[in-house]
Amino acid sequence: MDIREGLIRICREKIDEKVASLKKSMDGLKEDLENESKSSAGDKYETSREMINIEWNKLSQQLVEFEKQLKTLNRVQHLEPKETVQLGAIVDTGKARYFISVPAGEIYLDHQRYYAIGVHSPIAQAMLGKKKGEFFSFRETSTKINSIA
Repeated sequence: MDIREGLIRICREKIDEKVASLKKSMDGLKEDLENESKSSAGDKYETSREMINIEWNKLSQQLVEFEKQLKTLNRVQHLEPKETVQLGAIVDTGKARYFISVPAGEIYLDHQRYYAIGVHSPIAQAMLGKKKGEFFSFRETSTKINSIA
């Protein structure tokens, strides 16, 4: 397994864990809603139902975002490495290694630390289009790109 495949696998696992947690929370809300329906009517009942519905909608939106991230990972899996920083690139700056894909955070693979970041993150935006040996500026710091895979 190459580095990209390993990073994709770990990102997918992180997203799957979050999706499972969201679905568990949604199941709990569904159960709460059913229990609420069995209790007495009135203002308290309507307020509780509305609070549950608000939380359900919030979790549903998060679920949609995670589904988008999984689609992005599927796209990344089929991209060929290029000479410039773009979606799917693994960028080594000497200070840090970035996997331009989805915002999955810190990842360890083969005793190396990577930061899985979304293409729309500020640091990814600063790097996009740059080539090996070029510099990018982020938070008033200029950083050299040592390699792109």
